Amino acid sequence: MPSLRKILDALLDARLPKTPIFEPNLASKLELCRRYGDFSLAYSTAVQPDLRYFGDGEGYIAYATKMGHTFVLGDPVASVELRADYIRRFVASSNRPCFVQIGHETARVLSSLGYHINQMGVDTRLSLDTHSFAGKRNETVRYSEKWLLKKDYRIVECDGTIANSDQVRHISTNWRNGRLVNRREMRFLNRPFEPKLAPHMRRFLIIDPVGVPTAILDFDPIFRNGDIIGYTAAFKRKLTGTTPHAEIGLTKFATDRFREEGRSHVTFGLSPLAAIASSGFSESRVWRSFFERAYRSKRINEKIFNLQGQAAFKRRFHGEELATYIAFQRRSPLEMLALLRLLKTL
Repeated sequence: MPSLRKILDALLDARLPKTPIFEPNLASKLELCRRYGDFSLAYSTAVQPDLRYFGDGEGYIAYATKMGHTFVLGDPVASVELRADYIRRFVASSNRPCFVQIGHETARVLSSLGYHINQMGVDTRLSLDTHSFAGKRNETVRYSEKWLLKKDYRIVECDGTIANSDQVRHISTNWRNGRLVNRREMRFLNRPFEPKLAPHMRRFLIIDPVGVPTAILDFDPIFRNGDIIGYTAAFKRKLTGTTPHAEIGLTKFATDRFREEGRSHVTFGLSPLAAIASSGFSESRVWRSFFERAYRSKRINEKIFNLQGQAAFKRRFHGEELATYIAFQRRSPLEMLALLRLLKTL
């Protein structure tokens, strides 16, 4: 029997306006992503389960609902010239949807529609034609890779033949058991981890000196005009007790591999609530203050999600921090509660 919470959620969602139905299959979403998926979240909008879609054969907006609120995930997957039109049409057909983890151009369009725009964190990007791991500031990154190799660890790319699904699942389950909140994984901004790679994803492994896989780093592709121009870190997993050099060494190894292949950039994904500053648009000062306090909160970092630790890890690589935004019209505590429940942080 459904829980009372799920029944109430369904009743609230039933009151939302009926948006035009668009139900693309996976192949159609991946094709649109190959053409227009030039931002970090694009691939995840195509393969994440339980999302809904607004659009047509030329592009889409991915979204989900919770407690009678609508939340859009990322920018539209469409040509740059058409993205503003998709945004305007979706806003017109919906009940004041909230847009989450969007880029500056989407924020600009929404600002013109009367939205308040706040920063919600940063995405770290390494431009591979100019970035290098040389120099003193990257000394600790180079040391991690050298330490692993000196101790007879191997860093390899896996096509599914080095670590099987059971081994990968074991690493992920073991990793989750050591999380601050281990009974659930975050959703929406993240998708569920799968032992088997989806099309175009890349996986890198740490193999310990006795031949056991101990750490995983998976990447999603970033596309432009049918070509893979870069990758974004999607999942990190490791066995309890694995050396802290593993994640750093894996990241450096994969980044060097992508550079050798001629990819243009690597992104590390959202550092939630990190480096919050003025958005440059009309914004909610209340929510900006709340985000800043949440990032500094010892209780949140120790009991719910290690915001500061995640940001600190990504800053080790000295990339460019790109602001990401959240856009809303309601600005209500109930809307934020609905978002937190959608993310499964509550």
